[in-house]
Amino acid sequence: MTHLTPEIAGTFARLTLSHLEQQYPYKMDLVLNGPEDARPPIAHHPIFHGSFDWHSCVHGWWQIMRLMRRYPGLPEAAEIRERADRLLTPEKVAGELAFLSRPMSAGFERPYGWGWLLALHGELARHDAPWAAALEPLARAFAARFHAFLPKLTYPIRVGTHFNTAFALILARDWALVHDPELVPLIDTSATGWFLEDRDCQAWEPGGDEFQSPALIEALLMSRVLPGTDFATWFDAFLPRCAEGQPLTLFTPAHVSDRDDGKIAHLDGLNLSRAWCWRGLAAKLGPQHPAAAVAIAAAQRHLDASLGHLDDSYMGSHWLATFALLAIDHP
Repeated sequence: MTHLTPEIAGTFARLTLSHLEQQYPYKMDLVLNGPEDARPPIAHHPIFHGSFDWHSCVHGWWQIMRLMRRYPGLPEAAEIRERADRLLTPEKVAGELAFLSRPMSAGFERPYGWGWLLALHGELARHDAPWAAALEPLARAFAARFHAFLPKLTYPIRVGTHFNTAFALILARDWALVHDPELVPLIDTSATGWFLEDRDCQAWEPGGDEFQSPALIEALLMSRVLPGTDFATWFDAFLPRCAEGQPLTLFTPAHVSDRDDGKIAHLDGLNLSRAWCWRGLAAKLGPQHPAAAVAIAAAQRHLDASLGHLDDSYMGSHWLATFALLAIDHP
């Protein structure tokens, strides 16, 4: 099974550093309330104005900070620290917060960017530096949005794109375990209410622009919410033929026909995120579970399909290394 090495970490770090402050092209999530809002991305986002869009910039930061923590001797570490000292400051965080206070901003980056911002703060808190303290007001603002949003979300969003509910809750829950204990039971109650009775998943996927597996990301969330034996019971009902390699769609890497097409390039992300899910599910189920071996094999197949294509096109290179890191550095 492919694992993170210093050489791979350096490759990922260099790739992400190359675009973390690249301002154009940039896809704004912006409602114009008046002509004064028609400003460059950096005017709205003093920190997260690179990497094509806000959320990719956020998780690009998560990625390089995690890489530096895992391998503090990386040649790229000095540049990472310099950028963090320069950009992750209270003054620039205040600018990001100001954007959230604008009218029509309640749905900004919901829920994908919310989850990734919490993940970034959680990673920064593991460093002996002032960066987490600087970012904390922004993290608390997004946590407050989760607290307000989850009770009124009657139905989960199951698509395999940025709107997927389960993926965001995995990230938010990991953060909340350390930084917001009251958010954990809200996430757990929401997840069990939506997913506990799901049975015999048909896994009609992937869609042509998906970078998440709706089936596997739901299962990974439930693996965090349910204790071991309860999760195994749920999983065996949710994917009852998993040990037989069925549904076949979940075991077959997606074909990426055009990596210059930003939506089709999402399918490389699907392969990488499925690898992350399969490894996490195998770890939770344990080696004695009949699905564990097929899950590990499926993870490697999906990795092999896309790990060599991270830098084929900017439509993938501005974000895919983050999902590659998730897939090969699973705890």
